[in-house]
Amino acid sequence: MLRLAVATGKETFERMRVPLADRDIEVDQVVTEQRTIPLTDPGSEWEGFDVGFVHPSRLIEGGVADALLDVPWVNDREDILTSRNKADVLARLSRAGLPTPRSVLVSDPIDEASIVETFEAFDPPVVVKPNSTTRGTGVVKVDDLDSFLGVTDYLRLIHDDPATADRSFLVQEYLPDATDYRAMCIDGEYAGAVERRLPEPERATGRWKHNVHRGAEADGVDLPGDLRELAEQTAATLDIPWLGVDILVNDDRAVVSETNARPTIDAATKYEPGFYDDLADLIEARV
Repeated sequence: MLRLAVATGKETFERMRVPLADRDIEVDQVVTEQRTIPLTDPGSEWEGFDVGFVHPSRLIEGGVADALLDVPWVNDREDILTSRNKADVLARLSRAGLPTPRSVLVSDPIDEASIVETFEAFDPPVVVKPNSTTRGTGVVKVDDLDSFLGVTDYLRLIHDDPATADRSFLVQEYLPDATDYRAMCIDGEYAGAVERRLPEPERATGRWKHNVHRGAEADGVDLPGDLRELAEQTAATLDIPWLGVDILVNDDRAVVSETNARPTIDAATKYEPGFYDDLADLIEARV
């Protein structure tokens, strides 16, 4: 029986544990964050693993986990770095001819004239998002130039701190009335999808983010063939084995807005038949 080290959140660990045990993969959690980790005398907690699921999101702690576990990962450090860099993903997908929202990377510090020129190149509202954010953190929709400059002023204050590693952000077109899908791909193959939607009372107040961690609901859907193909093309272009692909669809277009190489596993009913068989095969292939 293979032993799998899981450094992701508790939800994913709990949902995958029993189905993978039924497929001869023992799942154990390794905690890499918000703790102390002895380096010269780490003990036995890191021993006996054959493979890791996805590399920890914090690169310092992930480097320690790499050293102490000494196993291959399903999604390794480079996969995490690629997906986390939203600008990198958008540039790669666009160059490959895949549809993405019109986007501009802004690298601070930059003069205000360039900021104004960037905003005026779009039809407002625009979306401003930190390049490496997750769960919708720090993402705002801006309707006018003064508000846009106010947001960029706050970002500049943060970026003035020399300890800030990523001093970039994205300015992106806003797709009105878009349906938000998260499609899952395993080893480049479509494995299921959910539609993420805020409850109607929340939308009526003007809220627009569809992140589950912000209160949206995720319902399993039968994704159309063209969107399945788009998800698979995205996974193939990025060459990431275990990937969540976020797709926005409105009356005019479908675009890949971003990806997630550390996606939370949802209820098995929201995936295609054979989901855990395919996941087990992927894990076993990494050994």
